[in-house]
Amino acid sequence: MQMVPSLPPASECAGEEKRVGTRTVFVGNHPVSETEAYIAQRFCDNRIVSSKYTLWNFLPKNLFEQFRRIANFYFLIIFLVQVTVDTPTSPVTSGLPLFFVITVTAIKQGYEDWLRHRADNEVNKSTVYIIENAKRVRKESEKIKVGDVVEVQADETFPCDLILLSSCTTDGTCYVTTASLDGESNCKTHYAVRDTVALCTAESIDTLRAAIECEQPQPDLYKFVGRINIYSNSLEAVARSLGPENLLLKGATLKNTKKIYGVAVYTGMETKMALNYQGKSQKRSAVEKSINAFLIVYLFILLTKAAVCTTLKYVWQSTPYNDEPWYNQKTQKERETLKVLKMFTDFLSFMVLFNFIIPVSMYVTVEMQKFLGSFFISWDKDFYDEEINEGALVNTSDLNEELGQLCLMVKLYSVDYVFTDKTGTLTENSMEFIECCIDGHKYKGVTQEVDGLSQTDGPLTYFDKADKNREELFLRALCLCHTVEIKTNDAVDGATESAELTYISSSPDEIALVKGAKKYGFTFLGNRNGHMRVENQRKEIEEYELLHTLNFDAVRRRMSVIVKTQEGDILLFCKGADSAVFPRVQNHEIELTKVHVERNAMDGYRTLCVAFKEIAPDDYERINRQLIEAKMALQDREEKMEKVFDDIETNMNLIGATAVEDKLQDQAAETIEALHAAGLKVWVLTGDKMETAKSTCYACRLFQTNTELLELTTKTIEESERKEDRLHELLIEYRKKLLHEFPKSTRSLKKAWTEHQEYGLIIDGSTLSLILNSSQDSSSNNYKSIFLQICMKCTAVLCCRMAPLQKAQIVRMVKNLKGSPITLSIGDGANDVSMILESHVGIGIKGKEGRQAARNSDYSVPKFKHLKKLLLAHGHLYYVRIAHLVQYFFYKNLCFILPQFLYQFFCGFSQQPLYDAAYLTMYNICFTSLPILAYSLLEQHINVDTLTSDPRLYMKISGNAMLQLSPFLYWTFLAAFEGTVFFFGTYFLFQTASLEENGKVYGNWTFGTIVFTVLVFTVTLKLALDTRFWTWINHFVIWGSLAFYVFFSFFWGGIIWPFLKQQRMYFVFAQMLSSVSTWLAIILLIFISLFPEILLIVLKNVRRRSARVTKRLPSSGTSTIFMLSQTSSNHSFSWSE
Repeated sequence: MQMVPSLPPASECAGEEKRVGTRTVFVGNHPVSETEAYIAQRFCDNRIVSSKYTLWNFLPKNLFEQFRRIANFYFLIIFLVQVTVDTPTSPVTSGLPLFFVITVTAIKQGYEDWLRHRADNEVNKSTVYIIENAKRVRKESEKIKVGDVVEVQADETFPCDLILLSSCTTDGTCYVTTASLDGESNCKTHYAVRDTVALCTAESIDTLRAAIECEQPQPDLYKFVGRINIYSNSLEAVARSLGPENLLLKGATLKNTKKIYGVAVYTGMETKMALNYQGKSQKRSAVEKSINAFLIVYLFILLTKAAVCTTLKYVWQSTPYNDEPWYNQKTQKERETLKVLKMFTDFLSFMVLFNFIIPVSMYVTVEMQKFLGSFFISWDKDFYDEEINEGALVNTSDLNEELGQLCLMVKLYSVDYVFTDKTGTLTENSMEFIECCIDGHKYKGVTQEVDGLSQTDGPLTYFDKADKNREELFLRALCLCHTVEIKTNDAVDGATESAELTYISSSPDEIALVKGAKKYGFTFLGNRNGHMRVENQRKEIEEYELLHTLNFDAVRRRMSVIVKTQEGDILLFCKGADSAVFPRVQNHEIELTKVHVERNAMDGYRTLCVAFKEIAPDDYERINRQLIEAKMALQDREEKMEKVFDDIETNMNLIGATAVEDKLQDQAAETIEALHAAGLKVWVLTGDKMETAKSTCYACRLFQTNTELLELTTKTIEESERKEDRLHELLIEYRKKLLHEFPKSTRSLKKAWTEHQEYGLIIDGSTLSLILNSSQDSSSNNYKSIFLQICMKCTAVLCCRMAPLQKAQIVRMVKNLKGSPITLSIGDGANDVSMILESHVGIGIKGKEGRQAARNSDYSVPKFKHLKKLLLAHGHLYYVRIAHLVQYFFYKNLCFILPQFLYQFFCGFSQQPLYDAAYLTMYNICFTSLPILAYSLLEQHINVDTLTSDPRLYMKISGNAMLQLSPFLYWTFLAAFEGTVFFFGTYFLFQTASLEENGKVYGNWTFGTIVFTVLVFTVTLKLALDTRFWTWINHFVIWGSLAFYVFFSFFWGGIIWPFLKQQRMYFVFAQMLSSVSTWLAIILLIFISLFPEILLIVLKNVRRRSARVTKRLPSSGTSTIFMLSQTSSNHSFSWSE
């Protein structure tokens, strides 16, 4: 056998994204023939590496990543300038805060990576048993090689991706749970090829000589293509196909099976589990954009200040006396220095002097806030669900990039569109068999005999029932056409223990149908040695040999089985969606069943149609040959099998249909109403049929009774021979209607929803494909833009019959609209993952279709109803907190640096610092950091219950309201006002010759200390005024920070520090506070600085009192936020107007 090219070594494997071709694996690493030379294969080893750093590369790699952040790189440049150029401040003032930021981030990331290393070692060092030379050999998991035969015991996890060779059962099956991969706790059945089933001991398995050809590693958990060639001494190689049912995935657990043997095909970082845990792309928010914009503005202010001071310095020095006074003569070197170079050096010095206007510590605070703030969602008891014993989860914990998880959390405040799945999201996905239809006759009720419970649909009104043989054929179809397995503790014979059978399946629909058949007397007893066993109404056991299963997929929307009866007849049973089955049955059989299906769909039930056909032996031989050829293909296997399936499932006979109820989730309707009241547009994207989905939309109040529905479906456009022309006519008609109804202004659109006729749009998958893929030569190639205009004017949109890819296309289309609206997707199944990943915010429901959606989401919650609080309360509060944090940081830093700028006008632009180096260093790190951190974690400007009960409050902050230009200018002018008061208030105080009774005169360090004291107290008390939700933590950090500043100032100035060249702050603070004039000046300046805020509070209190009166009037237009804020504080935010 010719070897395929081997893979690169392990170090290269993990980073590969595109793998093509096939690989050959020799079972047991034995050569398949003694005459052929065996070449050792080179594949990845079985080490799992989820860590990012090693001991040797941690420091350089982490520093490189941190200095890619603009703010960190900026402060590094400033620090280097201070080191290399004679600057007015010590390098410590920039270096220490930068060192603090880098160190805190590095420690956090290093700790997280250490946890990953520890988890990796637990997996890599775990014990496994390998079959070598017919013996069980104990090894560490990381030493497994591709081709090794591995023994796995019950309740153990598979150490790598294995092909099942044999098990302790006689039929070579085993049961597996994949909860760690996709969250599904149901047992799944996997099979060994029949040629290796008997090899169930170490001695016999070691005699196997076989080679597996399979595809290269790829991340799809549910796809696998391969074949095994089994060699023996006397016969030619026997080839058997391998599929997902033969593959045991790393991380899955063996259940209800004592032991299995499997051969390793993918190991280490090439296993499907490892390939599925690659990093997600970062999602960015409007807050991050605002921060970047604010940084640019403040950087421009910094450059302007530096340029102004540099220019004025040389204007000042144009006078000879000012340039070189008698007490400060220049050296010869200074006189010879180029003036341009000196000007550039001075410009850099001013940059260093004013660099604190850029708040580097904000990033540390933001990282701490986002890390700690995410726990509030996980800790929320309202998100706890007793059924699954779980609560909400914030999945995105990566803190390496600029704002990481913060971007995701902040996006909760600004969502414009919500895309939701239907089944399992709006509904329970807990299926209950309601009724069935056989040849147009309805059967409803619970009985062991199909008798007297039939009623004909259609024009006939009298009771009747179908032919007895047709009834039994239909019920046999329900018992045979599925992938349900039986979980029992003991073997079951006959009907004696049939009532105790537990059905397990990955699909709740199938279990409901099997239980439905059991209600009418046909009980599925399980699969034994390839034979499906059914107990009929006469308590007789029928056995059917299962020849082939044509599995369900989202494209075909149906599944079939081919079985052989005890008499030798070959039957095909098929079940699927009406749109997938009706075109494949006789036309005259459709009408009666179609009436039943449409009526059930209108009632909100999930419907499936059931059909069958007899297959002649000659035809089966041909079909069997085609199926085996398709299954053996290594390239394009799925396409070939789909073509064969399509050919087989034709010319069938329709038997009937089933109706299964999927109940609406608790409070789903109330949640939809709340989202609508909050100004959000809700779109339902489902693969279900239109009638069922429409009924669900009415039940959950997405569509109101007065909502006019606009339909763009196959039914509406098939009225014309030219579908595109008819589609164009409908699009133009609907656009005219909506543009006439709604105003052009987008600002008044949300208001218009309640004042005008509401419209809803219904579109199906085939029509959407026609819109997105319209022919280029058509005059209506602008379908997409017209369609989007219609969607924007509708209050709700229902997209039915959607494939998973179409769901993602819809989300992407809306994301790219003008204005870049924020999108949120919520779903519970694997078919929702694409739209969850595509949207700005992805939310997964921990549902019954597995945990693929929950694992790929940014947040996961147990129920759809939890979306209401997640958005309206957590999203609202998180935005208010982080927006205030951002504005406050820029505000307090401008207050800090503006007096330094003004001071240059009174010191001849000599770059003399106003503040001591200790104050420059400690201001952002210690004196003002904890109060704003506590505020950003605990603040509740409006009570949580109020936020959830009044969704309109969500619109108050929509559109990034608190970080727009107006609030930014307000904070900036407030900082400019207060900074001016700090400086000139102290300046006028110093106009007195002496501030002490003994006649001593204060110096410049006392001047700067007074300014700094007023600054620290003012910005801290400003935050206290803004705080509405007081806790002991707020009190502790606010008053504790002020007390710490006073203590530090006494301590710093009370000792002569030997490592300082100048003791310029010695006893300055204590002496300053010995003056009564200084005490009064500090208190007065704090009051004057805060007076605008206090005045604003008084005015708002007056408005609040008037609101109490107008609140009783029905026509009152008073803003709700003022009335609601009475219980939480004595004033409102300035933005709430």
